[in-house]
Amino acid sequence: MQYFLHISMLAIKLKRTGKKHQASFRIVVGEKRSKVLGRATEDLGWLDPKNKKNDLKKDRILYWIKVGAKPTATVHNLLVKEGIVKEAKISVHKKSKKQPEAAPATPAAESAAPAA
Repeated sequence: MQYFLHISMLAIKLKRTGKKHQASFRIVVGEKRSKVLGRATEDLGWLDPKNKKNDLKKDRILYWIKVGAKPTATVHNLLVKEGIVKEAKISVHKKSKKQPEAAPATPAAESAAPAA
């Protein structure tokens, strides 16, 4: 009988807490798909976006990044803003699903085509 070793990727991400319309977040480290595979490994701090306050455990965050945990884009931008990570911010805006329209043909190409 053969067993498969499940190796998952660790992520530093936001876990929503709080009441309806009063969101606050815990910054946790856990498996990338922890909703499917289980609980958070460690609690690294909290964020209150309404009051613009947060408390982060810098030494633990740096430890988890050192051992291979990757922060999500939003958490990465928060860490850059707080000065914990010295990198550029990541764009987190969703891209439009619209396809860019094809550029119109140049007038020179249209005049060179024979008229039918």
